[in-house]
Amino acid sequence: MDWNIHNIPADQPTPSVIVSTELAEANIKRMQDYCNAHGLRLRPHTKTHKSLWAAQLQMKAGAVGLTVAKVGEAEVMSHVCRDIFIAYPAIGAHRLSRLMELAKRISVSVGIDSIAAASALQSAAQNAGVQVGVLVDIDVGFHRTGVQDRIKTLELCTFVAAQPNLAFRGLMCFPGHILPHADSQTWSAYEAALKSIVEELAQRGLSVEAVSGGSTPTAMESHKNTALNEIRPGTYVYNDLNEVRLGVCDLDQVAARVLATVVSKPEPNKVVIDAGSKTLSSDRNAALPDSGFGYLPDFPEAKVVRLSEEHGEIVFSDADVASGRVPEVGDRLWLIPNHICVCINLQNQFFLHDGQTLSVLPVDARGLLV
Repeated sequence: MDWNIHNIPADQPTPSVIVSTELAEANIKRMQDYCNAHGLRLRPHTKTHKSLWAAQLQMKAGAVGLTVAKVGEAEVMSHVCRDIFIAYPAIGAHRLSRLMELAKRISVSVGIDSIAAASALQSAAQNAGVQVGVLVDIDVGFHRTGVQDRIKTLELCTFVAAQPNLAFRGLMCFPGHILPHADSQTWSAYEAALKSIVEELAQRGLSVEAVSGGSTPTAMESHKNTALNEIRPGTYVYNDLNEVRLGVCDLDQVAARVLATVVSKPEPNKVVIDAGSKTLSSDRNAALPDSGFGYLPDFPEAKVVRLSEEHGEIVFSDADVASGRVPEVGDRLWLIPNHICVCINLQNQFFLHDGQTLSVLPVDARGLLV
């Protein structure tokens, strides 16, 4: 992909997110090839792209199904996939009602970590006359959701398996605390946490169809945990500055950029662009939190120092000032966001770049909080 800014039409609106078809397809293929080589099922999380276009590419490449966070996202993605995992507890009457309607049309599984969630699922599924799959969420160290006690995990799995309208399908976890190239002790602990549960469930006569992990930063190291047979990465489809700084990908594997226009130049070394927190999000970089709110690939020494809703403030280096390279009002700039998932969710649409032309597509599942 040639990101020459002069190849973008002068009337392209800014700020806008532009996605390279070539790079997105290459990222999808790379992850699928890795999974195929290591005997892992790929069930990508659509939280990053929220796009039927991207989901279709992932399914065509060989994904076994899709992962979402909310029922609303599952409803959207059901147009391209009939096997969806909701990696989020289905709590609340409204959410459960919609989930049951969806379960009448496609295969749906849900991740839960409590007897209360399982009981509510069973009651709703029984009333609707449907069956819902369940993966029990285990906390392997990130300390967000997930059962943290071995005995309680076994009790929950056994309870789910005994429910007539629930199908116990296995275990899920989110290893977001494990960074790339973690030591063998960290991976051994992660593996042991899952293997011990699988073995004890087998002793109780419960088969575990899926042992599902997630997180793009360590997705392509998942073979180090032999307990896993499925992974749910999301960010890999586009990548972002977080993944670059963590060493997961190169800049030339980032498939999405923000195009912005300089609207003010209040100082010789500072410009203001039309992309603020409503475009880039206020997320800091995971690896280098003081590095600013994004990266300018054409000005690697510049720093996005502050965001407000509609303004992005960029300070340039002395070298850029001395060489006369600091942009002027009306110039356009490329930015790579720190966190592409949040950035995409802030957009109603994005623009596909096939190397020659731009086409606009909706962010189909944006803003679906339920």
